[in-house]
Amino acid sequence: MKKILISLVAAGVVLGGGFAIAQEGGEEAAPTHFPIKEPKEMSWSFSGPFGTYDKAQLQRGLKVYKEVCAACHSLDLVAFRTLEDLGYSEAQIKTLAAEYTIHDGPNDEGDMFDRPGIPSDHFPAPFPNHQAAAAANGGAAPPDLSLIAKARGVERGFPQFVFDIFTQYAAGGPDYIHSLLTGYNEQPPAGMKIPEGTHYNPHFNAGVSLAMPPPLSDDQVTYDDGAPQTVEQYSQDVSAFLMWAAEPHMEDRKKTGFRVMVFLLLFGALMYLTKRKVWANVAH
Repeated sequence: MKKILISLVAAGVVLGGGFAIAQEGGEEAAPTHFPIKEPKEMSWSFSGPFGTYDKAQLQRGLKVYKEVCAACHSLDLVAFRTLEDLGYSEAQIKTLAAEYTIHDGPNDEGDMFDRPGIPSDHFPAPFPNHQAAAAANGGAAPPDLSLIAKARGVERGFPQFVFDIFTQYAAGGPDYIHSLLTGYNEQPPAGMKIPEGTHYNPHFNAGVSLAMPPPLSDDQVTYDDGAPQTVEQYSQDVSAFLMWAAEPHMEDRKKTGFRVMVFLLLFGALMYLTKRKVWANVAH
């Protein structure tokens, strides 16, 4: 008896067994484990216990988000003032925030009003609510990207997860985002049925296809620092930016962790030497 794979692509939900299901007519077996292809492991500046963010890359990633992603995806948890971490001055942040219109209120008369953004504001969402976002995108509401780099990723099996403990691998989200953004050029296997209105991507972690069309193309965003204007570079930059958005205090966390480890090692050595000194002349 055939198992039925129900793929709700718009909602990003997949139900089904853990193995392939044979299709009638000799068609290609339908996959039941996603993503079909594991994300490519990239080399990020912030990887490892001593990794740090590349501010130039983060600034490029912000530009990609503003000019491409912001048309559909919100960044609700990121305030303009935090862009200081990317190397922007206070004046630059004020100018950037003022480019956005913030719906605020009520005022003293009880009315809502629009005003230019200020540094304490958060990035405004492109749609007023979830229902409006879904209606404008064929029934699939684009997710907020504030924590997407921590919320997405692929579980790494044995023995990879063992090594990850020591290498502090935490780049699964950026690896996944990068692979997803660059995976649209791959063609589905012969016989695989792709739901109408969706786009095949073997790196999508909830089905064979997703509602979002390829968002990036070469020369779509102009860089001022001479970096390559390619889909590969755009995807790397915006993935790094979204990692910062999800974990802006990562560098401080790593510094604190290193100091704690050094303290514990020194404390352990002192305790051992103290024990040897105190009990050296005591008969056991």
